This record gives sequence, structure tokens and C-alpha cells, in this order.
Amino acid sequence: MAPVGPRSGDAIFASGERVNAELFTLTYGAIVRQLLTDLEEVDEVNKQLDQMGYNIGIRLVDEFLAKSNVSRCVDFKETTDVIAKVGFKMFLGVSASVTNWDADGTCCSIMLDDNPLVDFVELPDTCQGLYYCNILSGVIRGALEMVSMKADVTWARDMLRGDDAFELQVKLIKQVPEEYPYKDDE
Repeated sequence: MAPVGPRSGDAIFASGERVNAELFTLTYGAIVRQLLTDLEEVDEVNKQLDQMGYNIGIRLVDEFLAKSNVSRCVDFKETTDVIAKVGFKMFLGVSASVTNWDADGTCCSIMLDDNPLVDFVELPDTCQGLYYCNILSGVIRGALEMVSMKADVTWARDMLRGDDAFELQVKLIKQVPEEYPYKDDE
């Protein structure tokens, strides 16, 4: 039997179980609204959304690796490219691209072509400091940490805040060496 090659995000998205996009969008909106009610401070809501995303990201890596058949990424550039081209398509059904690399290859931008989380959303004046989709930055941060890359992920541009695009800035803080629970020589 021939080895199975990596699957594209489109193929995985098409073959997987899906939730109605409107239900997903409205449910996420209800979660954000409840956080705003409970926490009252926009900065606290941003932190909570990031933490929720981080917890999701550390769990999504296993599903991603099992379903995508993607081989181990060599470096940070390749990893962010796979997240943008396969991960976003696989889990959200949207395309993304990686741009704006710095000279060191440790900082880039992920540009979302579309963002299903923001359908039907308008931020009121009282929520102008809210990063409504901050859960996505947490997901990326958590996923990168599970593949031994500590990163800082922030929103550079957000259309809900008047910008012309959805842009996440991803900065590699450090590559964490893998640790094994036992020694082979014993």
C-alpha cells in the first residue's frame, strides 16, 4: 500500500463534520456577550478569550496531526505556513496567507481572507478596546506551544475596529527543546 500523503485543508474541511456557520457565529457572539456581562472590563474579556483559545489550540494539534497527515515542520516559517493554509481551512473553512516576514524569520503576519466569527457583529462604542476574535490568537499560541514553539500572537489589524483587513502578528519568542520522559541508554 502506498504511503498516504498530506491532505489539503479543503479536503479535510469537505470530509469533516460541520456545524451550521450561522449557529457557530451566533454561539460565539453569545459567549463574548456573556463574558462582557460577567467580567465588565474589556481588557479582562480580551485575556479570557485568549486563554480560551489557548486551551482550544493545545487540544486541536492532536486532531490536526491525525487528520491532515502533515509531516513534521522544519522551522517556524513552515509551521506558520501550514497553520495558515491548512489549519484555518480545516477548522474554519477560510483561507489565510503568511506575509510580512522580518529579516530574522521570527515574526510574520497571518492575513485572513475571511473571518466567520464576525458575521452579524458590530462593536458598540463601549467595546472599542475589545479584540472580538482574540480567541484565534490564543488558538495559534496554544497550537504553536504544543509543537515546541513559544510565541506571542496579537492582532495587528481588525476590521471590526475600522481597519482594512484581519491581520494577526505572530512572533516567535523561543524554540523549546523537546523533552523525553526517560533516557534511552538505561
